[in-house]
Amino acid sequence: MSLFATSRDIDVQAFAALCDQPVNLAHYPLAQEVVSRVLIYDADTLSTAARQDRQGMLSELHHLFRDGPGVMVVRSAFPDHAVVDRQSEVFRQIIAVEAESGVRADHFAKAGANQRIWNSLQKAAEHSPDSFIEYYANPLLGLIAEAWLGPYFQATAQVNVVTPGGQAQQPHRDYHLGFQSDEVAARFPLPMHRLSQHLTLQGAVAHTDMPLETGPTLLLPFSQHYELGYLAWRDQGFIDYFTRHAIQLPLNKGDLLFFNPALFHAAGTNRTTDQFRMANLLQISSAFGKPMETVNREKMMLALYPLMLKQLEQGELDEEGMQAVIAMSADGYSFPTNLDTDPPLHGMAPQTGQQLMELALGERWEVGRFAEAVEVMRAKRLA
Repeated sequence: MSLFATSRDIDVQAFAALCDQPVNLAHYPLAQEVVSRVLIYDADTLSTAARQDRQGMLSELHHLFRDGPGVMVVRSAFPDHAVVDRQSEVFRQIIAVEAESGVRADHFAKAGANQRIWNSLQKAAEHSPDSFIEYYANPLLGLIAEAWLGPYFQATAQVNVVTPGGQAQQPHRDYHLGFQSDEVAARFPLPMHRLSQHLTLQGAVAHTDMPLETGPTLLLPFSQHYELGYLAWRDQGFIDYFTRHAIQLPLNKGDLLFFNPALFHAAGTNRTTDQFRMANLLQISSAFGKPMETVNREKMMLALYPLMLKQLEQGELDEEGMQAVIAMSADGYSFPTNLDTDPPLHGMAPQTGQQLMELALGERWEVGRFAEAVEVMRAKRLA
């Protein structure tokens, strides 16, 4: 197989063979049990193991995410439900304020179908520092993140409330490559597909009890092993397989769910008429997702644009050269951004600096118009 693949290379039978694996509980001595091929842990057991053999505990969890089923649940991670309830009230207050500004965009679900807080981490810290401190003082969050990512990770969080009657998401993989189109994903060599899942960890804190009828997350254990998964999750054959084989686990308030971001998953349908399923979704990133130097790419774009425009108009710069200069100067990635002001309304990834510069040069915008667009883009990305 070429190190560059396309959606034409995907194979649902090969995917099924990987997903149809058993879990050997003996490989996970700290786990309590296996339910639907998901490893279940007790919070006290993990905390004790971290004190007695931290490296052994971290190694077991890393093995689980990489070589095992890719998903774990920690029961009673927040045994004091009052801590969760106080943070839930903070979230409700933020939701109420933001509801006045209109519909919130969403990922993998129709905008406005559910209640969503982007950047709940910063907003909660600013809104109620005391509640934030007692909530995030839970060391299990950092222990599990370190098991997958190592130290110095960077946390982000988004609250999702699935309202009564809220429909299931489409099955998907998550950030990074899971937010890109098939065409963009195909431009990345397969080793980068493997790397993508090592750059983030997905987690959730259950803020309400989540019986099956409320639609807890649908999960497909072992699906992170399929190398072409970032090219496959939109394919109908894979969607059908997920629909037939995905599992759901009821969660209790205060439980944790963590999984490899390459695991195929989807929020389920809330079939109740009166239960609002709330989860604080944690997306924790590796420390290594940063360049070495701080570069002001907006200044570079503004410095280069007038001369590039002139050279294009005079035939001194061709299309290939233009693209090469854009790639070396402007930011080609949509993230990080402020998803309140720079929402994913037309896909999963907001416009990049490279896309803006290419559009402006292609349409021969005058310099002042381009400068205004650059400033709008810069301001939208600020938190």
